[in-house]
Amino acid sequence: MTTGAAGKGSRAGLWLPVGLWGLTRVLLLLCVFDVVEVPGPDIAYDVENIYRGWYEVLRDGTYPRDDVTWQYPPAAAFVMLAPDLLPFLGYAAAFFVLALLCDALVFGLLLHTGRRAGRTSRGAWIWLAGVALLGPTAYARYDVMVTAVAVAGLLAAGRGPRVLGALAGFGAVLKVWPALVLVGTPKGRATFRSWSAAAGAAAGVLLLCVLWKPGALSFLTFQRDRGTEVESLGATVFHVLRHFGWEGEVRMNYGSMEFLGPYVSAVSAAAMAVTVGAFGWLLLWRIRARRFVSSTVADAAFVAVLLFTLTSRVLSPQYMLWLIGLAAVCLAFRSSRMERPAHLVVWATAVTQFEFPVWFWHVTRSDPLGMAVLFTRNGLLLAAAVLACRILWRQTVTEPRLTTAPVPAQTSRPDLEGALPGPSRPSRPSRPSRPSRSSR
Repeated sequence: MTTGAAGKGSRAGLWLPVGLWGLTRVLLLLCVFDVVEVPGPDIAYDVENIYRGWYEVLRDGTYPRDDVTWQYPPAAAFVMLAPDLLPFLGYAAAFFVLALLCDALVFGLLLHTGRRAGRTSRGAWIWLAGVALLGPTAYARYDVMVTAVAVAGLLAAGRGPRVLGALAGFGAVLKVWPALVLVGTPKGRATFRSWSAAAGAAAGVLLLCVLWKPGALSFLTFQRDRGTEVESLGATVFHVLRHFGWEGEVRMNYGSMEFLGPYVSAVSAAAMAVTVGAFGWLLLWRIRARRFVSSTVADAAFVAVLLFTLTSRVLSPQYMLWLIGLAAVCLAFRSSRMERPAHLVVWATAVTQFEFPVWFWHVTRSDPLGMAVLFTRNGLLLAAAVLACRILWRQTVTEPRLTTAPVPAQTSRPDLEGALPGPSRPSRPSRPSRPSRSSR
């Protein structure tokens, strides 16, 4: 009877998060279907025009090799063609429904894992809130599909390193960053299994894409002449310089609003150098790490993607989905200490909805409102990155080193040793001799 009561209580406890998830997701669908109007640029434009244009080219038998806005690894073609799975809907409508299904998959996985020993439902709540706070952008880009792959791999890491590796490899050919979920795999057999599975999966999918359609690798040359996106951390320099007579401009370039003009190439090069430095820190951490707990794989993935996102030349609003998904996986483990950085990411996501789409034109003009909202979002992410790095280093490097430090040898007492002749331990007293029989 106790088990049954607990089961009923546990099932009853699901109604609140599931109900809130359904309510918030209906609102998101109303926004992307333009039933509820959201201020700012048209959210659905990318799906209805850019994605659909790529879809038409892919159906004609080739990758968009003449379109510089196609900057994605070849497996992204699977997502662009996925709306064919719902032929009874138009392209955009089918895409939004598929995004909803991927959102539901992530939420369901987090709810399920939260019921296991050593896990918690905090992750499901982080995902529920984060996607809702990001707004309709969550369904109007294909990043929710990529995040679902990464989350599924991380949640499977404890039971199957090869599953983690296979999903990470597939995700890397989908949008590169899921490869970073392998940063924190435990040293030894788990790393060998997961990394080899990732390499095999990535190579297999890449080969399939190359043989499937011509132009699969054309995306590699479409990033060279990019500027600095107005939403990135490096763009802070130009938002400020515009008020001191900087002669550059903001223009649509390679599919996003970027700064173009003097010193942009230098700032972009500096951003790439900082990215290399961040990966150098991750390498040093991996070499020095001594203790890997149940949440270390997720914690390290969260830190790696946070650093990668923050130092990139591009920091589009949909990138917040990556961080929300990984933060949710971290907090699904009771052993994780990433609660404060995860909450900072959630707050940054809430600010992001105002940065894009609501006040995006203020951002592109670098006026006080636009700069305030952008600097707040990026400041929160910077604080989250610094805090997350400190927590990861302390838990896996500093604390294990302190707990395994050798205990100092016990100091000798030369005064006593000099006063007592002979051996340092007193000899056992001699047993009295037994009287002989004749003396009785």
